[in-house]
Amino acid sequence: MNIAEKFEHYVLPTYGRIPISMVRGEGARLWDSTGKCYLDFCMGIATCSLGHCNPIVTEALQKQAATLVHCSNLYFIPQQADLAEFIVTRCVELPGKVFFSNSGAESNDGMIKVARRYGHRKPQANGEPRYEVLTFNQSFHGRTLGSMAATGQDKIKAEFDPMLHGFRHLPFNDLEAVKAAIAPETVAIMLEPVQGEGGVNPCTPEFLRGLSDLCKQHDLLLMIDEVQCGFGRCGDMMGWRAVAPEVKPDVISWAKALGGGFPIGGFWVSDRSMNGQGTELSSIMGPGSHGSTYGGNPLASTVALTVLREIHSNHLPKRAQQVGERIKNGVMEMNSPLVSGVRGLGALIGIGIKPDMLEIQEGATIASTVVDALRDGGLLAVPAGPETVRLLPPLNVTDDEVDQALVLIKRVLKSLS
Repeated sequence: MNIAEKFEHYVLPTYGRIPISMVRGEGARLWDSTGKCYLDFCMGIATCSLGHCNPIVTEALQKQAATLVHCSNLYFIPQQADLAEFIVTRCVELPGKVFFSNSGAESNDGMIKVARRYGHRKPQANGEPRYEVLTFNQSFHGRTLGSMAATGQDKIKAEFDPMLHGFRHLPFNDLEAVKAAIAPETVAIMLEPVQGEGGVNPCTPEFLRGLSDLCKQHDLLLMIDEVQCGFGRCGDMMGWRAVAPEVKPDVISWAKALGGGFPIGGFWVSDRSMNGQGTELSSIMGPGSHGSTYGGNPLASTVALTVLREIHSNHLPKRAQQVGERIKNGVMEMNSPLVSGVRGLGALIGIGIKPDMLEIQEGATIASTVVDALRDGGLLAVPAGPETVRLLPPLNVTDDEVDQALVLIKRVLKSLS
């Protein structure tokens, strides 16, 4: 029985899998079971920020695995404390506290719980709890019931209703729509600084600043989902700071790049006063309010701290800016009739493909058709909606590797047009 047959027999078909098997990775390259080599500008969808099998990360993982892999969060875990300290002091650079989970969806569920509890501690004028979270069309926050309800894309919700009550989806980058939507039961606003799955749509600085002002005016939590765009990807250790550095979020979620390929997520809650009397916002998540068996275990925390130190000490957020500009300029200089534009922030890049320009197979999209052709040519990318090809190179990608990718993109666009 081959790999495809084993999947058919034993694995739930929740993914539309591409019929290749990846068996080895090194840096910006992946090899499949036939020996074909690919330049990987997908990176596990923004996960392997330091490339595949980075020697520094591999060494840290091996050393910690031989010492202690897991112990309960009933005890102090030194590696978890060190990781939290680094995130607060070197990444967020604002006083707060971190909870560690295993994935982005879990982290976003935790953010939603913070909002619900805040709505009980700071209720409506009539004493009823506030509970509603405003999110945005084309957002993506995960596939658990809570994070799915927060997501502004109906396609992932089919036959999973009724959704968790308490979310409204608004037009992205439309501050007036948000102003009009705030109601007595509203407790928070939740957004991605760059909508990755929704089409690589960056929020404008004016929009993020306006949301921050509205949150202060109406006593709402500003909750930032950085699962895909955090930890250097957008040109700063924090994605929101690459957009509007003066903004101060209340809650931030992460995963993906945090572990460089090892499963770990987390969310940060600000220490800012929530009542003007010194009670910290982070204090509302006390013992019993949340938990995770595996979250922040010694192995995951060690790997994550190694990844973040490498990103921070080697100035890879700045490198992400340089890489992004090199790719965007290179694609626009191709003057391809297929390309409607290039957008993004840092090394989170979307190439817009004009609709109705290609013949596509039933069930495919224009973006997936281009991604398939790129893969056949030796470059791995991923769609972001039906009309956008997403590029997510490692943050330490070389100029030579970027130029190789541009050659492949130009060749594919020319052949398709």
